[in-house]
Amino acid sequence: MGARRGRAYTGVVGLASVALAATAFTAPAQASSGGTGDAPAPSGHTATQQALEAIVRGGIPGVTGQAVTRDGVWKGTAGVGNLKTGAPRGAEDRFRIASITKTFVATVMLQLESEGRLDLDDRVEKWLPGVVRGHGHDGRKITVRQLLNHTSGVFDFINDPAYGRKYLEPGFLKHRFDTRTPQVAVAAAMANPPTSAPGTEYAYSNTNYVLAALIMEEATGSTYEHEVRERIIKPLKLRATVMPGNSSLMPKPSSRAYSKVTRDPAATRIYDVTLQNASQTWAEGDMISSAGDLNRFFGALMRGKLLSATQLKAMKTTPPNSDYGLGIERLTASCGTRVWGHGGGWIGSLSYAMTTEDGSHSFAFNLNGDWSSAGMGEAMEAEFCGPAADRPTAATTGKPAGIN
Repeated sequence: MGARRGRAYTGVVGLASVALAATAFTAPAQASSGGTGDAPAPSGHTATQQALEAIVRGGIPGVTGQAVTRDGVWKGTAGVGNLKTGAPRGAEDRFRIASITKTFVATVMLQLESEGRLDLDDRVEKWLPGVVRGHGHDGRKITVRQLLNHTSGVFDFINDPAYGRKYLEPGFLKHRFDTRTPQVAVAAAMANPPTSAPGTEYAYSNTNYVLAALIMEEATGSTYEHEVRERIIKPLKLRATVMPGNSSLMPKPSSRAYSKVTRDPAATRIYDVTLQNASQTWAEGDMISSAGDLNRFFGALMRGKLLSATQLKAMKTTPPNSDYGLGIERLTASCGTRVWGHGGGWIGSLSYAMTTEDGSHSFAFNLNGDWSSAGMGEAMEAEFCGPAADRPTAATTGKPAGIN
């Protein structure tokens, strides 16, 4: 789902995004002069392949990735997709994209605003009367925009102790086939106080996107799944992308997904968690896709194929002291290349998808183990900046630029 703070046990629930802030992506001093920050794409993908292989050497079973540049499509894999059979990861593997789902949701919300069907400055109370109440939460003071850029202050339901015990650890293996409704997630959030007053600070919360999708359904009279399919999946022909609902299955082609299902860093037992009820994440992170489809989506998004210039500008507008816009986040590589994308971490899967501001260079990849995100930032650096020897040294770069 992509939680960034609080209860996130070893490797699971958003570690993909957490670790990138502390790894390879940095902000060079010269990038602050303006412009897009885009630098020429490195020739070839040898460094990227080596970075994927390094992730596997670090203990993750397998990695699959794809890059799209003006020169064409590159596909790379490393490691195995099945620990029992030793079958390799597939270049066309589908996987649970977790919080990358949020970018799809935000895109639809911006489309609805452009059609006059809602306003991002509407109060949550207008669409969900009485829903955001309890322990200091007040939907009358929170806007839809604040949900989408995580400045609402709404508590993240996965940090609720009772919810965590049942659906995460230690209860995941027992309850992984249970159907969870969006209302269960909201109730868990409302049982706790807000993290801050609305509009005062960035605090990543999965509850924000549960609420956003509920508002989407109120504004359209149809399901969140229907809106994403009709507005994004079908027009872009994302044939590997699935809205799974309450299914526990993983469509083929795909690899197995693995987790240690514990916060104990010394744990060694690995569980096959491929099959799990997708409703336990819903609009905050339930979608299944492939690296190829994610590249197509983010490339189209940045090229203005899904949003008007006004809406795309709004999506890329970040609050003070945050690099997170509306369902999308900004990172800058050591070589000066600026990219927009989103990470996603869930039980058995860590992913990231990103593209340059002009949509001409995209890269998406997935790890089929969740206990370490080591090397993910390096893979991104390798793809957008080339071999480490060709990048700016620490002496010529600024301080690390985090995602949040």
